Amino acid sequence: MDDNESPHPGRKNAARALRSEGTRAERALWHHLRDRRFAGHKFRRQHPIGTYFADFACIEAGLVIELDGGQHGGPRDAAYDARRSAAMLTSGFHVLRFTNREAMQELEGVLARIHHWLVTRE
Repeated sequence: MDDNESPHPGRKNAARALRSEGTRAERALWHHLRDRRFAGHKFRRQHPIGTYFADFACIEAGLVIELDGGQHGGPRDAAYDARRSAAMLTSGFHVLRFTNREAMQELEGVLARIHHWLVTRE
């Protein structure tokens, strides 16, 4: 989607609702990613990509960051997450996944991994 295009109004409202219902981990990470605070990169929160919403997306770098809560532990959830990641990859995005626990307890490490990817694209 072009930066100037807006998603279908229903999807826009869904993204807004997801942003307002964010987890503590999402809010903690967002504090560092918003307003180009993170190495000058612009991130979006709950950005629609295909039929999914990326927790965080940096369009210019082609990066999606997903935070997974405790409900992502089972095999069905892992399969769903793999489908989401594959769809985002097909749309031209690399996906970095972290758990909510990592974002809350190891935030500096999470930020370091994101920064490393942005610098090296690996």
